[in-house]
Amino acid sequence: MPHYDLNGRVVAITGATGGLGSILAHKLLARGARLALFDLDEAATNRLAQSLAGEQRAKAWRADVRSYQDLQSAMDSAAAHFGRIDVVIANAGIDEVSPMATMPPAAFDRVIDINLNGVWRTLKAGLPHVARQHGYLMAISSMAAFVHSPLQAHYTASKAGVWAMCDSIRLEVKHLGVGVGSAHPTFFHTPMMDQVHADAAGVKLWGGNKGGLWRMISRDQVADGVIRGIERRSDMIVLPAQNTLVAKAPGLFRKMAETLGFKSTDIVEAIALAEKKIRRA
Repeated sequence: MPHYDLNGRVVAITGATGGLGSILAHKLLARGARLALFDLDEAATNRLAQSLAGEQRAKAWRADVRSYQDLQSAMDSAAAHFGRIDVVIANAGIDEVSPMATMPPAAFDRVIDINLNGVWRTLKAGLPHVARQHGYLMAISSMAAFVHSPLQAHYTASKAGVWAMCDSIRLEVKHLGVGVGSAHPTFFHTPMMDQVHADAAGVKLWGGNKGGLWRMISRDQVADGVIRGIERRSDMIVLPAQNTLVAKAPGLFRKMAETLGFKSTDIVEAIALAEKKIRRA
């Protein structure tokens, strides 16, 4: 497989200040890439860019993935600044642990809008620039696209949707010389996971992610895997690699994972804990 050299290429990243976005920025810079950093928190994004390099190597833009106009403006500005955009990484995402029975519809809509619609907006805004370079579009999905946890209908639906969306878009842009990939890491440490571990329902479901099926891997492992996927212009990146069979045969292994991973009593208790949290709010 030909190596897609990142040296000198311009990579745009949404959710740039998050746990994965920031480590991707550092590692991509080390490979010689130039970085267009997009995030809702303008001050934090500016600090990240300034900590990395001068404006010719890394520059920040405020962009809300819930607004196509925001993303289009940021992409156009970044392309004007650097002269091109070669790679787009749609990385922004959120989660919460909540059962359907008590989750407010607005909260469900927000997760879908950021995690799924936001990816579509990001890739759409970046496509004209990436197409000119015969570049690559990457969306950060999750193993949750294939293994569907209770109290996570919003999150699993969004991540499965990202996977399906990338498969569809890949067919649409192949003739443009553009590659499309989705990354599917298991649990890894981020501020979002800190919130899960601070939630009694999340701890009950995944046991604090200390071992077994739900053991966390390192951010370095995820970031290195994502970058290898870009350099190979992969269709799918599964992290760790031993989860590939599960990812490629979700219909066969989903029931097994559910049976081994979740006790009915734990699910009921997690729902009760989540409902208790809502009542206190």
